[in-house]
Parts: sequence; C-alpha cells; structure tokens
Amino acid sequence: MAKRLLEGKEIDRALLRISHEIVERNKGAGDLCIVGIQKGGVLLAHRIASKISAIEGSEVPVGSLDISFYRDDISIRERPEVNPTELEHDLNGMTVVLVDDVLFTGRSIRAAMDALMDIGRPSVIQLAVLIDRGHRELPIRADYVCKNVPTARGESVVVKLTEDGHEVDEVVLESGGRGA
Repeated sequence: MAKRLLEGKEIDRALLRISHEIVERNKGAGDLCIVGIQKGGVLLAHRIASKISAIEGSEVPVGSLDISFYRDDISIRERPEVNPTELEHDLNGMTVVLVDDVLFTGRSIRAAMDALMDIGRPSVIQLAVLIDRGHRELPIRADYVCKNVPTARGESVVVKLTEDGHEVDEVVLESGGRGA
C-alpha cells in the first residue's frame, strides 16, 4: 500500500523554496557548487542548480558523487551499484551543497562527506534533501529540507522523477518495504 507524500507541483515549489534559502544563506551563488549523491540526489541537484542559476542570473556548477566504496556496509553488500562521479570544478574553498533525495540514518551523508574530502577541501559543506524521514544513526542533519515525514522503520520512501523514466514526479510512502 502506497501513500502519496508529494506530487509534481509540490516538489517543484519545495525545490524553488530551498533554492532561495541556499542563495540567501550563502549571500549569492558566487562560491557555490551543487553536488548530487548518486543516484537519487543527482537529478535533484540539477534541478536546484538550474533554479539557483535562474535566480542569480549566472551558471552554478553542478556535479555528481558516487559513494559506493565509501559506505560502511560495503563488506556486506553483494554487488555495489557503481555510478560515475563527475565533478568538473575544483572544490577547494567552495561552498558545496550536497543533495540527496531521502535522509534516513545519515550513513550515506557521512560516506558522501568522506568522498568529498578525498577530492578536495571545501570551505563549507551543506546538505539539502527532498525528504527527511528521521531515524538518524549518526549526528547529521540537513540544512535545507523540502519535507519532514515521520516514518516507521519498515516503511520506504520512494522518489519518482520524470528524468528517471517515470510518468510523473511524485514521492510515495510504501509500507512493508526494506526501510530505505
């Protein structure tokens, strides 16, 4: 059984809101770089970068980060899904906004920060997420959240975006999933 949490227009409005928050908090977009965590955060990172570019009237660098080999469960995964890391800009001294679709335990974000630090030394790392579902296992919190959704551990939050082949943009809560 699935319950719709957000639909297309709501997702778009929430991303526009946090794009404005990012610009406001950082006093513009001059030193910003938006980095999406593979796989779910990359499409959202491109949407946010596009919105910030429209707000500021200048291009905002955007990239993708694969964390497969930085995860603390790498030894128990049968075959990690590896996606490309694409960062064309030097991260040293930049304000990096990490983007992910769902914030759950915080372990993926820890892995992403480790991966970023192996690539360069940003001056600041901020976190933007579409959904914060709670259940943190590490002391990590998002700076920008589109929607907080209290969930049970056994539920799953599924983000569907048209760029990923879905008919419509939506976020659904599914019961009896694996909890991701």
